Amino acid sequence: MDTNIGALNSCKPPCNDVGSPPNGAAAAIQGTAPAHAAVSPPDATMGRHLARRLVQIGVTDVFSVPGDFNLTLLDHLIAEPGLNLIGCCNELNAGYAADGYARARGVGACVVTFTVGGLSVLNAIAGAYSENLPVVCIVGGPNSNDYGTNRVLHHTIGLPDFSQELRCFQTVTCFQAVVNNLEDAHELIDTAISTALKESKPVYISIGCNLPATPHPTFSREPVPFALSPKLTNQMGLEAAVEAAADFLNKAVKPVMVGGPKLRVAKACEAFVELADAGGYAVAVMPSAKGLVPEHHPHFIGTYWGAVSTAFCAEIVESADAYLFAGPIFNDYSSVGYSLLLKKEKAIILQPDRVVIGNGPAFGCVLMKDFLRALSKRLKRNTTAYENYHRIFVPDGHPLKCEPKEPLRVNVLFKHIQDMLSSESAVIAETGDSWFNCQKLKLPRGCGYEFQMQYGSIGWSVGATLGYAQAVPEKRVIACIGDGSFQVTAQDVSTMLRCGQNTIIFLINNGGYTIEVEIHDGPYNVIKNWNYTGLVEAIHNGEGKCWTAKVFYEEELIEAIKTATGPKKDCLCFIEVIAHKDDTSKELLEWGSRVSAANSRPPNPQ
Repeated sequence: MDTNIGALNSCKPPCNDVGSPPNGAAAAIQGTAPAHAAVSPPDATMGRHLARRLVQIGVTDVFSVPGDFNLTLLDHLIAEPGLNLIGCCNELNAGYAADGYARARGVGACVVTFTVGGLSVLNAIAGAYSENLPVVCIVGGPNSNDYGTNRVLHHTIGLPDFSQELRCFQTVTCFQAVVNNLEDAHELIDTAISTALKESKPVYISIGCNLPATPHPTFSREPVPFALSPKLTNQMGLEAAVEAAADFLNKAVKPVMVGGPKLRVAKACEAFVELADAGGYAVAVMPSAKGLVPEHHPHFIGTYWGAVSTAFCAEIVESADAYLFAGPIFNDYSSVGYSLLLKKEKAIILQPDRVVIGNGPAFGCVLMKDFLRALSKRLKRNTTAYENYHRIFVPDGHPLKCEPKEPLRVNVLFKHIQDMLSSESAVIAETGDSWFNCQKLKLPRGCGYEFQMQYGSIGWSVGATLGYAQAVPEKRVIACIGDGSFQVTAQDVSTMLRCGQNTIIFLINNGGYTIEVEIHDGPYNVIKNWNYTGLVEAIHNGEGKCWTAKVFYEEELIEAIKTATGPKKDCLCFIEVIAHKDDTSKELLEWGSRVSAANSRPPNPQ
């Protein structure tokens, strides 16, 4: 049975309540002309076809930086009534914005120019690849007549070989299409976009700069909506895997479940919750899966992150005699320098299409969501682990209240951010100490949450905030960004203002790269201090709605939040929080020392 990708619903992320496309997107896609409709010859162009395809799959905003090789293509994107072209300040942020957009909508797109633009956006595309996000990266390429001529073009490294950009993208995209003639353009574009949707990875499309406006018979009709055959589970393998897993878990005394980041790409969030409901197990998430599992679930016990887990969570997970990990990524960061106290023989590891039980057996061609749903019908209910958690649980204490004019502490800041959260908000956490402070936030039902843990590129959050807020305008995004990260990508606050976004940015100014200080300190971790509110006001320059504040004390913070959520609720609100350089979460102190130990291991003897 085919799954219709042309429908809007297929582009919704699979997780509960997070990131539903806005009403405007629905209207744009419902307004698509019938697939059999003829297109008048002057309009039967590749540029129009690409624009219609993007709208069909749920993209209503494309993030771009103009360059001479993509200008004609941009004309066609602008001409598409269902598409909004958003100009970014640089290609890196355009890529990050497409990443953030894809997290909320299920797919994103960016357009840059040849090589100078392509190599600039490459870092963002690599991050999207690491997070299994379908991003369509479109590059305006050389004139089709220049291929094979031995000519040297501008925007290149001065060689007649035009393949440098392509070769760079081959390792960070799942499909690459170089469109330098109109005969196979239709097939290449459709194959690239459909592959991005099927594989949930970025794709690269290079389009010759002289081709978008040229009519061709292959584009003489409206594009037929994609109908992609879904991946299917091997039923015999599923039955065997479920039988083995049920036997494994039903013998256990105190089993637990832990959700991982690949729940998203496996579209298995709802199935994971169904299994949690059926089994009665204690439920935790890995740090990079925060926001994928509802934290209001009655058996939710917090984030499992080894030595820096939510209080009492690691004790329950690591003392369990069986644990089911759904979609985990065990890297040096998520394992806290390879220090997790887990035993392989006690674990069931689920990947999007594979099940491994203990040290074996393993079952391939078994989709995670099918496995979880089938297993939920075979489990004996066992609440022992959750009951043990409930017995030892002690509610969180509250940070000491700041005295009047006492310098603001970071834990007090996040206490107030916690009070701001609702179903109508979403949190973007930048790489750094915000990882750890935001992990401790308790997300209300429907509150979005995103961060980039696998790739961990500092500065990601500025562009991602732009893209996420554009994708779900009904939510108010709260971004927590350190000063060091902000300095990398600050320019696209400008684009947020142009788009009329009402994001609240908390800029935590502690004078440097705090996360790196705790891994390995040195003078390179100290940065030049900026007047951040002054910078944002200069970017604002009287155009758009913007409000800034700089806070040193708790009473100033309370007043700033009151203003941002009250009279300035329709404005982009930028609140600079002055913090002591050594004011870090206790989790970062522990995590930093363990990651440092892992990084500094001496070479093995030869």
